[in-house]
Order: sequence, then structure tokens, then C-alpha cells
Amino acid sequence: MFCRIRPLRTVRSVLVLGLLSAAALAQAADLKVGVILPLSGPVAAQGLSDAKGIKAGMKFQDTVNGHKITVIQLDDASDPSVSARNARKLTDQDHVDVLIGTGGVPGAMAIAAVAHEAKTPLVSFTPLSVTGDAADWAKTTTQSAQTMISAVVGHMKRAGVKTVGYIGFSDSWGDLAYESLKKSADAAGIKIVANERYARSDNSVTGQVLKIMAARPDAVLGGTAGTAGALPYIALRDRGYKGAIYGTHGVLGPEFVRLVGAAGQGLIVPTGPALVGDQLPDSNPSKTITASYRKAYQEVNGEPPSDVFSAYAFDAWLVVARAAAKVPAKLEPGTQAYRAALRDAIAATRDLPATEGVLTYQPGTPYGTDEHSVVIVKLDQSKWVLLP
Repeated sequence: MFCRIRPLRTVRSVLVLGLLSAAALAQAADLKVGVILPLSGPVAAQGLSDAKGIKAGMKFQDTVNGHKITVIQLDDASDPSVSARNARKLTDQDHVDVLIGTGGVPGAMAIAAVAHEAKTPLVSFTPLSVTGDAADWAKTTTQSAQTMISAVVGHMKRAGVKTVGYIGFSDSWGDLAYESLKKSADAAGIKIVANERYARSDNSVTGQVLKIMAARPDAVLGGTAGTAGALPYIALRDRGYKGAIYGTHGVLGPEFVRLVGAAGQGLIVPTGPALVGDQLPDSNPSKTITASYRKAYQEVNGEPPSDVFSAYAFDAWLVVARAAAKVPAKLEPGTQAYRAALRDAIAATRDLPATEGVLTYQPGTPYGTDEHSVVIVKLDQSKWVLLP
């Protein structure tokens, strides 16, 4: 009789173990992150840096609350229509829990629209122009154009600049940078004497630069980004411009530095702390996490970071991981309830030290940093040097 009962107990034990294993597997559902980057096209240089930052983030933390973080990464070819199409695929077919991306304001805005519609949170690393409920679904780790350009205009005023010429992209980033310049320049009593535009794919800006020089500004601000942003500075140098040159944080990549060459020396740009992490005082709240970012970046990419785009992308990963840790354990990745809870946790981020400043998100705006996250750097012998 004993021998006849034992197999029954064994079967029951196997069934119990099987049920426990199934429960464990259910509890360990992957947290899916959909990453959209411009790995080809005009913004590819930035996208490749973004990809390295995401890899550093994965090295820094690849699990949260027992869930493995998995990535589905897509190339949007620097095309906003592809950005939107990729976002729809990731939300509708892959059922990702959160979106991260992309390089370039037009693409990021396209993703933000899909994120809002699909009720899937987005953490971008590019300036966003969204408000209200849409801003609750889309946050960014970068500083706003207004915050950055306000710091630049502050430097202009201290340097005695009275007039400034502007040349930027003929897209939403160019518009955003100009609007920010106008607001800050008007407040500072600096007159804008030229407003010129060009497409990211253009090979020459000679005509625009000649118009700027005819206005004889004390300084020129480029509302540009990436390697395409080098054109105005090269043209200004070729035409003998001797005034001060300024840029936005969109040009803080090694490819831009190599391309602009001697024409960019003396360029003054706003940035977050990460780019000059080793030049920061120990009291800076970003110092510790920046060291962790640099260590993870070195381990997975085989070289130290030399740009800001990878840092902004790393911060996006950091925001997602920290927020996911606060989602109630009873909620499972892959469900709308989880996505909504993750959205709420991201929006509730407070006093999070990141490589580009301390992040605290507020309702109705995608931004979490303020003027305290900005430092001013100057391109000196092809290296970015922190200014007092």
C-alpha cells in the first residue's frame, strides 16, 4: 500500500512545484523598454551617442523588483514620421511598458503624441513642447531650451554684448531656440539684429551668414545641433567674423568638435554637469552618479564618454529604473495598469540626482531641471572647459 501511495504524493509534489514555478515566472515578467534612436540620417552622430548611453544604463541596472529590463531598439533614420511609426509598433505590437527616445526635437514630439494616445509613458532626452495631460505622459531629462539659452544670454550680458545675430535650423528646434533667445534677450536689453534659418541637410549657409555679418552683431548664437550645426561657425570663420560665438547644448558631441575644427574654438555653450564631471566640485549633487555613469560607459563601450547625449540617455534609463522600483508589486509589466502606475511614478520623481542635474518633475510640464543644472563651457583647443 505504501508503494502505491508514494507515486501519488510524488505527482502532487510535482504539481505543487509546477504551480509555484509558474507563479514565480509570472512574478518575473520582463519590463519592456522601447528605445527609438536616430542611428542613421542627419542626426545619426547624436543617435550613436544615445545608444552608448542606453548601454551604460543597462550595465548600471538591468533588473528592478525582480523584473529583468529588456530593450527593443529601433532606428528612426532621423525622420519624425518613422519615429511615430516605430512608437506605434512598440506600443501596439510589442506592448512595451515605457518608451525612451529620440534624438532631435521633431522626432521626440512625434513619439510624445503617440505615447499620449497609446497611454504609454515616454522618457525623452530631447527638449519637448507639451503641456497639460500630454506632459504627464511625456517627460524629458534635458533642460528646456529656455533654461539653457537664458544662461547663455546671461553670459552675453556679463560680457557686454548689445546685439546678437541668430542662425538656426528651419524646424521645431530652430523655432524653439529662437523663441527662447527672444524672450531672454528682450529681458536683458540685447537686440536681435538677424534671424536666419537653414535645413539640416543643407551643404552651405553662405547666404545666411553674409546677411548676419551685414547686421554687424556683437555675437552670434547658433540654434543648431549635431554635425549639421557646425556649418554656421565654419562659414562665419571663413568670412572673417571676429565677434563672439555661442551655441546650444545640441552641439556638445565629439563629432561636432572634430568637424567644426578651428572655426569652433572659443564657442561658448550651456550644458549640464556630466560633460565636465571631473571639473566639478565635490559638493555638486551630480558628481557621484556621474562617476557611476562614466564607469558603466567605460565598461560597455571601451572608452570614456566625451559627449552629453549619452549622459541624457543614461539619465532617461535612470528615471525609468527608479520609477519602476516604486510601482506596486501586485502590478505586472505588460498591462495597462502597470503602464499607468509607471507613468505616475515617473511624474512623482523628486530630487533625483542625475548626471545632467537634479530631477524633480511637476504636473503639466515635461521638464525636471532648473537653472541650477546649467554650467557654461568654452571650446578651447578642442576640449570643453568649465567657465566660472
